Amino acid sequence: MDEEHKINDQTSIKIVVESEKDKGFLWLCSVYGCFDHEANVEIKDSEIVKLSCPHCNNSLIRKILCEKCGAPIAGMSLNVGGKVNFCSRKGCTNHYVVFEDIGDALNLFYEEFKYLQ
Repeated sequence: MDEEHKINDQTSIKIVVESEKDKGFLWLCSVYGCFDHEANVEIKDSEIVKLSCPHCNNSLIRKILCEKCGAPIAGMSLNVGGKVNFCSRKGCTNHYVVFEDIGDALNLFYEEFKYLQ
């Protein structure tokens, strides 16, 4: 998470991105379902990029292909025991969340929004 780089007044997700021509950073909106993003390198429409962690440089690309376009899926682990997965092709909107234990996620939701159980 990048507290200093806001997108839509929210902390963004900072990722190392490698396009066909350049390597730099990609900032994603942290709100699920929002596709707003910024990059300091040029990424062509429909280009498939390599994505990695800005801290450890490990690849975020998983051994899963996008069901919409066939590009590799990238993913990040969540603090609540799950993963958010998204397509590595610019412009593809395929993304989804997988929870290891849906109960943990629901409890966090209830706690966060003061929802009565």
